[in-house]
Amino acid sequence: MVANACALIERSEDPPRLAALAAAAGLSPFHFHRVFKAATGLTPKAYADAHRADRVRKALPSSTTITGAIYDAGFNSNGRFYAASAQVLGMTPGRYRAGGDLTQIRFAIGECSLGSILVAATEKGVCAILLGRDPDALVRQLQDRFTKAELIGGDAAFEQLVAKVIGFVERPRLGLDLPLDVQGTAFQQRVWRALRNIGVGSTASYGEIAMRIGQPKSTRAVARACAANMIAVAIPCHRVIRTDGQLSGYRWGVQRKRALLERERSS
Repeated sequence: MVANACALIERSEDPPRLAALAAAAGLSPFHFHRVFKAATGLTPKAYADAHRADRVRKALPSSTTITGAIYDAGFNSNGRFYAASAQVLGMTPGRYRAGGDLTQIRFAIGECSLGSILVAATEKGVCAILLGRDPDALVRQLQDRFTKAELIGGDAAFEQLVAKVIGFVERPRLGLDLPLDVQGTAFQQRVWRALRNIGVGSTASYGEIAMRIGQPKSTRAVARACAANMIAVAIPCHRVIRTDGQLSGYRWGVQRKRALLERERSS
């Protein structure tokens, strides 16, 4: 039922009203709203907004005009979109279209038991946590993701944020509550939200995550969403395993995935 509602939202030119979605599902608006949020982690409106945001992100780089991309994505007015652009894109449409031009991203690199760790953040929140052996390679990954952003080395206050992330890596039971600047498709956001609900020391299979977001046949898509995650440990894709309990691929290496899980289970 929820998957059908999601499909209806995705193929509609304008976001369907709650009453229309509820009627199509044969439920009252209140009950439908509760069921939809329980299954996806998003309200119907938030899901529709995320889907439109994804359409804008895909259209902006190639569209002849920003206005055309905005209307093609289903926004009824430029003014309404620009008012919400910081939440939709994390920046103004012009900056996004230029690949993040003029957007300031602060970053710093530290060392932990898993190797080097890079933490980067916009004004909105943490936009990347990267793990690796080579600090320079981590910086290049950040540059590749935000091609025209202004990267600024973090000051002493920012380095405290890096220390907080490292502290969580070493002692997972401390917990990690960070403001995040998460940019992804509507589907990716649903997957990542589900990942954040997996408790420290617990795991879930890709199939279980697919069930939790209301799309039981999307196991492979869930795996792709995990692979696309740029915010290690804070969005814990390392807690997702195969149905048979075996560890599968991990963006930052299966050995790091195993080490994180073992540390969480023993802490």
